[in-house]
Order: sequence, then C-alpha cells, then structure tokens
Amino acid sequence: MRRFQVFLFTIVAVAVVLFVLVNGTFSKEGSVDGAPNVAVSVIDEAFSIIQERAVYPVNEKMITEGALRGMADSIGDLYSTYLTADEAAAHKESLAGERIGIGAEITRTNGKFVIVAPVKSSPADKAGLRPYDEIVQIDGERVDGDTLQDVVRRIRGKKGTTVSMTIFRPDLNKHLELSVTRDVIAVKTVSSEVIQNNERKVGYISITTFGAETAAEWQKETDKLVESGVQGLIIDVRGNPGGYLHSVAEIAGSLLPEKTVFTFMQDAKGIMTPLVVEKSEEHTFNEKLKKMPVVLLQDKGSASASEVLSGALKDLKRGYIAGTTSFGKGTVQETIDLSNGGEVKLSTAKWLTPKERWIHGKGVAADLEVEQSDLFDEHIRIVTGEFKEGDFNEDIAYAQRLLLALGYNVGREDGYYDEKTTEAVKKFRTDAKVDTKNLMDRKFFLTMKTKVEEYRNNRENDEQFQMALSYMNHEIDN
Repeated sequence: MRRFQVFLFTIVAVAVVLFVLVNGTFSKEGSVDGAPNVAVSVIDEAFSIIQERAVYPVNEKMITEGALRGMADSIGDLYSTYLTADEAAAHKESLAGERIGIGAEITRTNGKFVIVAPVKSSPADKAGLRPYDEIVQIDGERVDGDTLQDVVRRIRGKKGTTVSMTIFRPDLNKHLELSVTRDVIAVKTVSSEVIQNNERKVGYISITTFGAETAAEWQKETDKLVESGVQGLIIDVRGNPGGYLHSVAEIAGSLLPEKTVFTFMQDAKGIMTPLVVEKSEEHTFNEKLKKMPVVLLQDKGSASASEVLSGALKDLKRGYIAGTTSFGKGTVQETIDLSNGGEVKLSTAKWLTPKERWIHGKGVAADLEVEQSDLFDEHIRIVTGEFKEGDFNEDIAYAQRLLLALGYNVGREDGYYDEKTTEAVKKFRTDAKVDTKNLMDRKFFLTMKTKVEEYRNNRENDEQFQMALSYMNHEIDN
C-alpha cells in the first residue's frame, strides 16, 4: 500500500464519512494483536444475513461502504475519515499542483447550479461562461435532480475532450449553447508582491494551502522578493486549512537554521519524535530568508500545517504572529489506499510545537491580536432569488448582515424583510446608483457582492494586514 502523511483540511465542507481501524495490527491468521478476530466474523455474519433475507434489493457496494461509515461514526474523531474512490480522487486533486477541468467555480442556489466565476484565461472563460450563468443541461441531459457533486463530476473529464452545456443567462433572458474543451488548470498556492512603504520594501507572500507544489512555488516567489530587495516578510496563511507535512517542513526549513526542531510527533504510545530542519534535496532557498524579520498573519481559518508553521515561528521567537487565534488542529493523518479505490485517513499521531505544546482545540495565540470587520468573515454568495417587504429567508438575513457591516441601519439580522430593511435597501441602491427599487433582486445582490469585494481588496480596510505592516516597519527601522 502507498502511504503518505498529510495534514487534513479543517472541517470538511461536504459530508465525508469517518472510518476507524481497530487499535492494533491484523496478523496473517486474521487476529488483532493475537486475539481472535470476532468483530470481523460478526460483520461477515450480518453481511450474509442481509444478502440472503433482505426484502429490499441489496447492493453489495452500498452495504460495504455503509459498514465503513458505521465504524467511522463510532470513533468520534473528525479527522479520521473513509473516502470513497470518487472522494479520494477529489481530495488528491485538491492538493495537486494542477487538475483537469474547465476552470469555473460552481455553486447551488435556490435549486439552480450557477457559475460563480470562471478562472481568468481558463477554458470556461474562453468559451464565454460568465458569473450568474445557470447550468441547464450538460451533454444534452438536464441537471434536474443532480447534486452539486453530480454536476461537477459530469463536467470533469479527460484533457482535450469537450463538454457541451446549455446555460441560461439572466442578463439576456435567453438560453445559450456552449462547448468547452477540458484542459489542465494550474493550481497556484503561493503568490507575492513587493509593498513599497516610504523607503522601506516589505515582501508580502500568501499561502492558500500546503499542496504538492507549494514548496517549489515558495522558492520561486521568495527568490523574486529577495532579488527585489525586500527587507522583511509578511507571510499570510489566513484561511489556509493545511495540507502536506513535507510542504510546511520545507518552508519552515527556509526560515530556520538547520538541525532546528520545528515540531514533535507523538504516537499512540506517547513516544515523541522531533522533526528537524534539513537541507532540501529538491529546492535551493535563498539564505537571506533565514535572517529577515518575519510577521505571520493568521485567523481562525488557519489550521493544521498552517499552525505547525506559526507554532514554530512563535516558540522559536523567529517571528511575530498577527491576527487572531488559529483553528486548533493538532493531529496528523496517515493516508492509506484501499483495494476498492477508496482511502483511509487515520489519525496516527499528535503534533506538538517546539516547546512541546499541544494546540489541539486551543489554537496558536496571536502575539498581535487584531479583529477584522465582519465583511472579511462573511462568505460571499451568489443569490438568484428576489425578495420584498414581508418575506422571510436566510438570503435576506445574509443581505442584512452585509448591509449592517457596510454601515446601513438595518435594525435586524434575522431574515425578516421589514420596513427598516426596505429603507436600508433603497439607500444602498441609491448610493450605488442602481435605481431606487426596494427589492432585493439579482441586481441588488450582484452590486452588494461587488461592493464587499472592493472593500476587502482595499488594503486600508484590512486591519490585520495594517498591524503586520506597522510592526514590520518598526522591525526594519530598528
């Protein structure tokens, strides 16, 4: 079996089933740690009874996976999981350096499958897919009754093949036929820029996840920053849910002296194994990185591998942590391929900071605590519904929260569209020059989405970043 360690994403958004292996190892005789394997016999017995006597049709694959799900439910560990073949492939793809597809984000809203945004220059973008396009048919078959996972699976395929789509475009009030050729979509996890502040140059570098190619991307981006003459680094791992251990090990190694312990692994028996910084066999990082002042930005969405990095920088006094306390995931999962194409991800160890602190359920505390505006925490949705005074809906509550954060006096956030909400909607539409209707319609939600994105993209509004930059300027001046 192929095994490799990975730090799981925080809380998986989709319903992923959990799986547990009985403590101990199976011997060739079918026993656990030398004891008769009664559990397996009982499972076989129940399986046979269901096959022989069930009045409803029996699907052996569903029974098997149902048993795995049932075992998983009993362990009580969110991070030990069983993934079906499709789920395993999707998870591997999420951490891969590239994937095959059309390059478009899709969501489900009000029973419709809607394009959120095509990736710039992707096959979807070149074929003419646009935000708010509603998918009606894929390869001539309607999507009615499909789940979001079904739609994504139908759109995916081999490189060079085409998928035909019938979409409804609300702006034109008409259906369109599009053909999209699937291709490799690069997945970039690291980006950087130079921030010029008076005579100071600060390198800003963002890591969205610790994927298969993150270390290589880190080398490329940091090389550019060092060559440009930056005097310090702001590392942004806000919202970074984790990823591969080897990726974070390489990045920590680029910032710390060789032989430095950056984390400890503790197995089920309590045995501690230090992991030390070693010279990379694959990448050559600029030595200047080890001497630069560092500020790491994190928030409650920073988890797992992100916390290994922040915990090491904090304990070793290699950098300051700005933002809020991180998520708090202190376990390591080992991934094991199964013969049915699925995978088991089993928590096999705890990880501890260099000072041997276990941050599970606690997180890594920020040195420079800074809360953000609610507009940075709210997930921005695509909303296709239309609401008026007297309606009650979760999408109305979502709009009320955004209006309040933007400075409009809504008065409530419970989703009831009252007179005060009407006044706030009218004022917002007037200020945004989107007529003076009192409706929450598609134009209203699209305009609000644009306004929130503009607010977020303005660094002046990012109080956590401003704190990190202010501290970095202080470090450079000293």
